[in-house]
Amino acid sequence: MTELLELTAVVEAPPERVAEVLLDVRPGGRSPLGVAGDGDDFVVVDRGSRITVRVDRAARSIAQQGEWWYRGVTSVEPDPRGSRVVHRIFNVADGRGWAVRWVSRGPLNAAPGSFAAIVRDLGEQLGVRAVVLD
Repeated sequence: MTELLELTAVVEAPPERVAEVLLDVRPGGRSPLGVAGDGDDFVVVDRGSRITVRVDRAARSIAQQGEWWYRGVTSVEPDPRGSRVVHRIFNVADGRGWAVRWVSRGPLNAAPGSFAAIVRDLGEQLGVRAVVLD
């Protein structure tokens, strides 16, 4: 597994409050991640691709893994200003490195904008300041 990208933000609320919203992936839940399912391990289909979702409440994280190369992990960690939200994208493919470099461009280019929207949504729901860090 190779890390391809890491994005970080600060949300000025305690980690427990931020995780409560971020990990609320039940149907009709508050998570801005855009996935919904029953329980903490489930599969969704997004634009024809199966995505396995695993919520780890103890670690305050959620992992979304595609069928081939993609694994995205979003976690909430303590920060002196409240919480640090970290989103990491990994290549989990066996071999075919050239193909991953080609197909990952779209998701990697889209990730900063998607992450910024998630962070903005968290801040709005919690009524606190939330900023993406450089």
